[in-house]
Amino acid sequence: MMGGQEQGNAAAHFLDRHVAEGRGARTAFTDPWRNLSYGALHAAATRFGSALAAAGVGPERRIALLLQDTVDFPIAFWGAIRAGMVPVALNTLLTPDMIGYMLADSRAEALVVSEPLLAVLDAVLPGLPRLRHVIVSRPDGTPPAHGTGFAAFLDTGRADAPMAACSPDEVACWFYSSGSTGQPKGVKHVHGALRATAETYADQVLGIRADDVVFSAAKLFFSYGLGNAITFPMHVGAQTVLLTGRPTPDAVLETLRRFRPTIYCGVPTLYASLLAHPAIGPGAGSDRLRRCVSAGEALPRHIGEHWSAVVGADILDGIGSTEMLHIYLSNRPGEVHYGTTGRAVPGYTLRIVDEQGREAPVGTAGELLVRGPSAAEGYWNQRARSRRTFEGEWTRTGDTYLCDAEGFYHYCGRADDMLKVGGIWVSPFEVEAALASHPWVLEAAVVGHEDAEGLVKPRAFVVLKQDGAPPPELFETLKEHVKSQIGPWKYPRWIDVVAELPKTATGKIQRFRLRR
Repeated sequence: MMGGQEQGNAAAHFLDRHVAEGRGARTAFTDPWRNLSYGALHAAATRFGSALAAAGVGPERRIALLLQDTVDFPIAFWGAIRAGMVPVALNTLLTPDMIGYMLADSRAEALVVSEPLLAVLDAVLPGLPRLRHVIVSRPDGTPPAHGTGFAAFLDTGRADAPMAACSPDEVACWFYSSGSTGQPKGVKHVHGALRATAETYADQVLGIRADDVVFSAAKLFFSYGLGNAITFPMHVGAQTVLLTGRPTPDAVLETLRRFRPTIYCGVPTLYASLLAHPAIGPGAGSDRLRRCVSAGEALPRHIGEHWSAVVGADILDGIGSTEMLHIYLSNRPGEVHYGTTGRAVPGYTLRIVDEQGREAPVGTAGELLVRGPSAAEGYWNQRARSRRTFEGEWTRTGDTYLCDAEGFYHYCGRADDMLKVGGIWVSPFEVEAALASHPWVLEAAVVGHEDAEGLVKPRAFVVLKQDGAPPPELFETLKEHVKSQIGPWKYPRWIDVVAELPKTATGKIQRFRLRR
């Protein structure tokens, strides 16, 4: 019987409980090479944590995970947590220098890395004296050419090792913010927060069930993806399908066809790309699809409406953040209002404030603040930033919202992205959504740009659905389209056609790069 402190360890709820309650034979994770049952996951995670301890890694020490989405990710994640250590999920798509920065900043003592990602770190690893162990994951489990193999490392651990006693208020894991506005920050989350997101959003909005099969195109290193594909399914004993490579439209559709998930989680950009794919149709390939989720950035109305019409399943558009671990504001089944982000998730409280911190009237835009059980403890070694973001029980989101008379929240953009044109505030997101609703446009990003008189006006960057030179009248057509959709003063004065928009690995547009 586990004591009170041990019960505070998140692994007690998400991992050990399933074996104790007879669900050990149920499939937990499937990647392109392997199936992993809850019992096998428990045994492997226990071995991993005890192997780390035997290698001299102590409680509360950081363990970096630079892993592709395979079954080794949940083994390492839960193994570290169960042993009282702190896994740090790293973005696999960053540059070697940025990964090196995170390894040094987190003071990680061990790194678990997928073999294809190891070679790019050759110049980085010698400069990390605190990093004592490099454990290399290969999908087929065979020994790597260099370093300690993941399977061999597991063999040094014990499958009967006890769980570390932890408080629910103790730090369990870190994520690095996606860096959409600059240098990433290490975000510290406690054991209790992992369960809190499952008991609020997953239970009361998503309605996840034990018989669900979940597929998240958003990757596990992203707190949104980890909730979708690890903590939410493991909260109820469901199954997760993992896509190891990049979530291209072809790869996503093939995964949907092959594994027929009941829940699919993506980001707005990918929903738009899937709708442009010639093979899109009812169920998007899965005849069991009952829930679709979107986050990362606000979902334009026309994408949601088009998806519902073509695929036959509504998208539950919501917003979360690394600082809040997962979604705290969302549309709900049976109450989807496309063009809005819905209402507060049960357990969370929202406020909209003006620049002086006063409550904004209904229908007036201001910064969104959120209070809830999954707020981060703070940023690692960045006290000033922590104090600016975490104000007592409230977390400043940096997002500009307005709440309408019916209680639905409308996204206006990042607080530092808002434009004042002719003395009137203009939301870049509103202009982007209007542009993207034109048949020629796949996606768009809007930033402020000074005209010859030094006045700020909207400038648009668009990705077209068709290759080749656009028709000469397209730019004027798009300007008139925006005027007719949202107002004559909001149209972009300049429009640039680009092959792709700069984004973080989580799908957020990096507008600061476009301003350069």
